Amino acid sequence: MADLKLTLVVACALVDADKRVLIAQRPEGKTLAGLWEFPGGKCEPGERPEQSLIRELHEELGITVAEPCLAPLTFASYGYETFHLLMPLYICRRWEGLVTAREGQTLAWVRANKLRDYPMPPADIPLIPHLIDLLM
Repeated sequence: MADLKLTLVVACALVDADKRVLIAQRPEGKTLAGLWEFPGGKCEPGERPEQSLIRELHEELGITVAEPCLAPLTFASYGYETFHLLMPLYICRRWEGLVTAREGQTLAWVRANKLRDYPMPPADIPLIPHLIDLLM
């Protein structure tokens, strides 16, 4: 097997006061369009994962998150055909601003035990049981 490039992507399970988790549907024209995922994105060179997540949450959702409000929960490690994905998942229960879809994505607040009802990329699926354990 050829060596695959390791790609570091950070994701966040934003949890509201009703213990629902925010997921976003990837818009048309993007890889894996139509699938649902946890907000986040790629780490830029020189960024720590927490910095990347704070930046991505502001860019994608228009919210401001303080680093102490990000708690690491688990991670996904998944080999796609052309790269290997390493994705830490953080939990966040506190942020400033209103969650707004700023990149054309559809958003949904979902109970953890209903996340499997939404088609997700293969790397995201193993994260669901950890959220169920935490929130149900």
